[in-house]
Amino acid sequence: MNTKLLMTLSAIFTGALGLSLSFLPKEIDQLLNAEANNSSMLFLQLLSALYLGFAIMNWMAKGSIIGGIYNRPIAIGNFMHFAVGAIALIKIATSIETHTEIIISLTVIYAIFAVGFAYVFMHNPIKDNQ
Repeated sequence: MNTKLLMTLSAIFTGALGLSLSFLPKEIDQLLNAEANNSSMLFLQLLSALYLGFAIMNWMAKGSIIGGIYNRPIAIGNFMHFAVGAIALIKIATSIETHTEIIISLTVIYAIFAVGFAYVFMHNPIKDNQ
């Protein structure tokens, strides 16, 4: 599997989410029909920091060998983020009544990244190239 492509795409995706949450927390809160207050703004901006951290980590590691025993913490960290996120989004997607297109889109993207990082985590890149 081309891990450079996977890492680049996940870096762009998480970076876009992080920048959006950092610079537009009030607008995103209003879009989600949530009541904007200091606590929700704080949590959105902390979530932004998390996404930006994943983005820069993935961007910087995109040229490294990833998979099997190589860069295992990066592979498993990404897998856990996207797998747990996909599960949470699936649970919400079955019961949400508004903004279903946003939730379903995020669910599909998260599931694709979860499968990609699961594959990277479970396969040795050296054996795959021989």
